[in-house]
Amino acid sequence: MKENFDNTLETAVAAIRARTQYSPKIGLVLGSGLSDLANAVTAADVIPYAEIPNWPVSTVVGHSGRLVIGLLEGQTVLVQQGRAHFYEGYSPAQVVFPVRVMHALGIHTLIVTNAAGGINRSYEPGDLMLIKDHLNFVGIAGNNPLRGPNDDRVGPRFPDMTQAYNPALRQLALATAAAQNLTLHEGVYAYVAGPSFETPAELRFLHLVGADAVGMSTVPSVIVANHAGMRVLGISSITNKAILDPTPQAVVSHEEVLETGKMIVPRLTRLLYGLLPQL
Repeated sequence: MKENFDNTLETAVAAIRARTQYSPKIGLVLGSGLSDLANAVTAADVIPYAEIPNWPVSTVVGHSGRLVIGLLEGQTVLVQQGRAHFYEGYSPAQVVFPVRVMHALGIHTLIVTNAAGGINRSYEPGDLMLIKDHLNFVGIAGNNPLRGPNDDRVGPRFPDMTQAYNPALRQLALATAAAQNLTLHEGVYAYVAGPSFETPAELRFLHLVGADAVGMSTVPSVIVANHAGMRVLGISSITNKAILDPTPQAVVSHEEVLETGKMIVPRLTRLLYGLLPQL
């Protein structure tokens, strides 16, 4: 089993190296509605996921399904333009395969973004939230991406998650946002399985246990990146206000998430442009 995984990983790494001139050190994962950020990468090598052996292909609208490798604000980056999700039928190990590949390519810093529902009552659609911690409901229920044999060459059997989101990178993000007069909340992200949106009772529970935003991605990748010793920065785009107290007219849709995501892209771009040269 271990040998088969090694071969699978090496095959994907070799396929990417054969298609790019770059050796990226920073990985960037773009969530729902945020794919346009990849258009800013210059002199890019573009690789569709379907052309990378064993790479999970997203089936969700708003996830372009390409790797974009090139230059962004003086840094060599690998941008994951869309991601696969647990609710699409992938196993946790398949969901995090791209992060395993990034680590094998030599990437040391991972910036993860996502679209999230704002549970904190002070958040509004269009806001940005720096992730300082998370609640891993899918993992607590047993679907942890590290389940199974551990590769001691990559990381320890029981990795510490006390500082899953790198404190130095978070301080840098907050300082960058302040210098740009850009509002950047800092909060806790709750990871749920989806694909159904949460009920009002579930949202009130999440609010009660300390969640500021909720979404269906990101956390498995963060766990695996920490396991491998990578630095992680997480940013949630608040694309809708979670409905804790519903009215007859209240609905949530993926279309709303995508539209608000487009509105957020310029703000997130400004923040990342300010951050990247400092990394």
